Formats: sequence, structure tokens, C-alpha cells
Amino acid sequence: MHPRISMITLGVSDLEKAVRFCKEGLGFPQMDSPPEVAFFTFKGSWLGLYARDALAKDAMVSSAGHGFKAFTLSNSVGSKEQMK
Repeated sequence: MHPRISMITLGVSDLEKAVRFCKEGLGFPQMDSPPEVAFFTFKGSWLGLYARDALAKDAMVSSAGHGFKAFTLSNSVGSKEQMK
């Protein structure tokens, strides 16, 4: 396996505002995505924006902030064999 980070997902308090900042302020190219998440593509990785509460729920932790830093790192592979 070649170590890499495929995706960084940030939990944000205002998804619409964060998407606008990434698109208009930083010029990040946005992918088509469902309304509850936004994905931006980079060479070899993605940035995901997700509502903070929804990201905490996905991580099975409380969004109250006690230990939850509102981001995740992912390494996506096509199969279990590619993890070796």
C-alpha cells in the first residue's frame, strides 16, 4: 500500500457559508454532491464539508466538543488486498 490521505472531512457549523468560502474565496473546484455534504477535488485527494452534528453522528461521538475536533481523515482503497 502507498500511504496517503484520500479525504479530509471538516465538520462545519454553517455548511452553506463554508461552501461559499471554499468556492468563491479560495477557488476550490466543487464536485456534484448531495445537499448535506460538499466535496472539492484536489490532485489525489478530496476535501469534504459536512455539518458538524452530522459528522459527529457518523463518527458515533457527541458533537458537544469534548474530544470531538470536527474533522476526519480517510484513506480509500478498492479492496482489502490494497490495504496491505
